[in-house]
Order: sequence, then C-alpha cells, then structure tokens
Amino acid sequence: MPAYTKEDVKRLVDELNVKFIRLQFTDILGIIKNVAIPIDQLDKALDGELMFDGSSIEGFVRIEESDMYLKPDPSTFAVFPWKPKEGAVARLMCDIYDHNGEPFKGCPRCTLKKVIAEAEEMGFVMNVGPEPEFFLFNRDEKGKATTETHDQAGYFDLAPVDLGEHARRDMVLALEEMGFEIEASHHEVAPGQHEIDFKYADALTMADMIATFRFVVRTIALQHNLHATFMPKPIHGINGSGMHTHQSLFKGNENAFYDPHAKYQLSDVALYYIGGLMKHAKGFTAITNPLVNSYKRLVPGYEAPVYIAWSECNRSPLIRVPARRGRGTRVELRSPDPSCNPYLALAVMLKSGLDGIKNKIMPPEPVNRNMYDIDADDRAELNIESLPGNLYEAIQELKKDEVICEALGEHICKHFIEAKKIEWDIYRAQVHQWEIDQYLEVF
Repeated sequence: MPAYTKEDVKRLVDELNVKFIRLQFTDILGIIKNVAIPIDQLDKALDGELMFDGSSIEGFVRIEESDMYLKPDPSTFAVFPWKPKEGAVARLMCDIYDHNGEPFKGCPRCTLKKVIAEAEEMGFVMNVGPEPEFFLFNRDEKGKATTETHDQAGYFDLAPVDLGEHARRDMVLALEEMGFEIEASHHEVAPGQHEIDFKYADALTMADMIATFRFVVRTIALQHNLHATFMPKPIHGINGSGMHTHQSLFKGNENAFYDPHAKYQLSDVALYYIGGLMKHAKGFTAITNPLVNSYKRLVPGYEAPVYIAWSECNRSPLIRVPARRGRGTRVELRSPDPSCNPYLALAVMLKSGLDGIKNKIMPPEPVNRNMYDIDADDRAELNIESLPGNLYEAIQELKKDEVICEALGEHICKHFIEAKKIEWDIYRAQVHQWEIDQYLEVF
C-alpha cells in the first residue's frame, strides 16, 4: 500500500472529491469502530486533535477518564469504492491516545507497534501473509442472517456450482481499489465457504489490512443479499474457517529464516522462532482463537490443528514450513481463526517468536506423520501436547503466560480476560439444543 503523508491525504481528498472521512479503529475484541467527520475537520483530525468518548468502547476506560484522542495514520488513507464518486467517503486507520497525549494502553494498534519496536531493536522486520476464510449465507425475508448456504460447491469449484463467485469477484475488485494486491480467491472445502488471499506485508500494515478486509467482505456481501461471517464454526459437521498465518523475519533485504547450508535450509533464527511459537502456543490461543465457538473448530478430523508440533512436509501439526526457500522462507501457524483481533494476534505471535530467539528455544524434531493418525500414547511418548480444548482452558493458559501478558500489557490483558470470562459463564449456563435432543425424552 502507498506510504501517504498528511500532504498526500489532503491532495487526494481534493482530487477525489472526498466529502467525508471515517476515522477507524478496533476495540479490544477486534470489532471495528469509526467516527465520521466532514472534510472541513480533516486538518484537525490529521493533527490528532479530535477527541471521542472512550467509555463506551469495549475494554477502553471508565466513564470518569473517558476522553480519548484519535491519531490517524496517513498511510492508511483509502476511498470506499462502493460509495458515490461525487461526495466520496474515505477512511483512515487510527491510533488511540489518552488525555495526556500518550499512546493509550488499551489501543490494540499501539500494542502491536510496541512489539514491532522490540523486533526492530533486535534488527528484525516481521512480514505476514494471512489466509482468511469466511462463509457466505443467505439472508431471510427480513434481512437477517441465516446459516443456509447458497451453494453446495467444494474446494476450487467454479460457477454455476459456486454461486458465491460473483460476490467474491466484487469483493476482490473493491479490495484492489483500496490498495490490496490479491494473489488468489477461491471456493473453500465446505459449502458456502470462501478464501481470498492477499500479498504479504509488514505486520502493522497487515493488521490494518485484515481489519479492512473483514469490513469490506461483509459490506459487499450485503450488496448481494448475503451475510458474510468470520465465525470459526457456524455449522456442525463441516470444516470451520481458519486464518493460517504465514510469517517471516527480515534483516534488511535478507530473509533471516533462510540458511542454504543448514538442515532443512532453516536458520537457527527460524528454528528458535518456531520454538517460541510452540512454547507459547497454549498461552496465546485465547487471543488467536478468542470465541467460545473457536474451539468447535479446533477438534481432530476437520483439518484444524490441535497438536503442538511442527513439520516441513505435512499440514496436520500446528506449525508448517512451506517448501519454498530463499526470500520466501516462512513458517505457517495454522491455528488462528478470522474472528481474532488482528493487532493483538500478530503481537502475541511476534512476541512468542522473539522470545524463542532471545532464549534460543530450539524446537523438537519435526513430526512428519499425519498427526491425526498418532494415538494418545504415541503423542505422550513424543511429548506432543494439545492446544486448550475450550475458551476457559485458554483463558487459564493466558493468565499463566508472562510473556504473552507482557505483550498485551496489563490493561488489555485484564479487560480481555474479564470479557472472555463473562462470555464463558454465559455460554456454560445456557441449555443448548443438543442437550434437549439428547436428554429430554430419555431422562
């Protein structure tokens, strides 16, 4: 994406006849928010002088300390292509600052920037390439979302079987107009399931892109009278939606993960990074898989990884090293799902890898067998552990992991855990349809 300056934004606003700007940011849970301003407030916004009430935003501040400032990042300027060209609407992604003019400790974007700065001190830049999946469902006559898919297509199918092809095409066109370089789009394994892949970028740019991607996909789906959902497992018995996350570290123009003379052609930096991801996998799972529903996807049998191992030749473990080497050397973490807050998710992944490098955490030997064919006794003998089995377990693991809590900061860690404990308590107190079907007539 272009590296716009304040002056570039002002020029583009004039050239493109932009009349409104949406100042966008996410709350701790990753829900995108915005404050819309008319164009005559742009100078004030670009100078970081626009204030908003943070007391109503999930996990931000108490009402008595609610004044927050939005500081837009000019490089994130983009015009919404689905809005009229006359009187166009654009957006800027923002950092949140407190009333003292300091980066707000509850701002997910600032949290990621803090970990990025730590990587830069070590000489590294993180590049990220995600593979976000989503479902397209019909809406009912009242416009409400259903779980009825509009097709019965499968992996890589085309129209007329893939009825979502037209919506997906419009999503790709809109994303490209907003600066995305789309590498591929296709139907996924499950009926109604889709994937759009875009070119890798540095961690902050990519977090902005993931947040934008979800917003654009849902907006375009609505225009086709469809509902796009990034819920990890909306339908029992079919594959859920993941967001496999490819990541690498660069030093200047050199890929720090590549060593042509080493075993697997992976440098010690790459192996330590894998070791860090494996060590902290349990601790960061609450962040990368933040919903009660996330753990309905993380079960054996549906291609979702549940076992903490790595491989350079198969897709069943938690971490895979794709075959490409040289500048394309990378590791793929396969557990995250697209409901996560992208800023926090990338922050904890990077922090885990950096901890592995700092402490030279060497991973065990790769497991090049299908993990789902290895029984529990063999896994125990190989010291292969599992990811948390539900949100409650994940919260407990998060609380124990000092490195992950440090990455998040005390404010976000506290408010995130509080919100998720409430979510878990509400869920476990419900009587679900499965219980009615299973027990009502028997007992």
